Amino acid sequence: MIIVINPKNPQMRLIRKVVDVLKEGGVIGYPTDTIYGVGCDLFNPEAIRKIHRLKKTDGKKPLSFICSDLKDISRYAYVTNYAYKTMKRLLPGAYTFILKATKLVPKIAMTKQKTVGIRIPDNKICLALVKELGNPIISTSVYKPNEGLYNDPSEIEERFGRQLNLVIDGGVIVAGHSSIIDLTDDFPQVIRKGKGDITLFQ
Repeated sequence: MIIVINPKNPQMRLIRKVVDVLKEGGVIGYPTDTIYGVGCDLFNPEAIRKIHRLKKTDGKKPLSFICSDLKDISRYAYVTNYAYKTMKRLLPGAYTFILKATKLVPKIAMTKQKTVGIRIPDNKICLALVKELGNPIISTSVYKPNEGLYNDPSEIEERFGRQLNLVIDGGVIVAGHSSIIDLTDDFPQVIRKGKGDITLFQ
């Protein structure tokens, strides 16, 4: 099922409809500022396991998640002054920041080193979803058979339709990975160069 949501001014009636699906343990396809990915409620382990199955991973690879704002990030990760200033400057944007997880984060969503990947995408649809849900949603990319990224909701629906409860159509986007920056200490490391500008870290 595809739900068309306005990317510039998301209709709250439709956002609530999607949030109801997330609360019931559903897995959705949705747009971010980088890709069309799949996601679920951070606090639903069974839904997270469904995503691992969909991605055909063994569950050892951690999944990043979306927070609504910087205050929200500080509930789920330890944020140094340096990390706070850096994120304040760059978010919302095409970045995934690696931070040390707080006890609020379920084990299934963190690495063995107890770190997490956190995003605040520059996309009004996913930020509206997180705010309405009241806690983060998982954000992970899925690949086309030829190893490309999805930028079109109809392609996600066609490929994963049976494994997803719904797909949000927020328009076609220019697909590309987020830049991954490790901010676990005051010496930032660029783990992956993506759409987010990394000149600040060079």
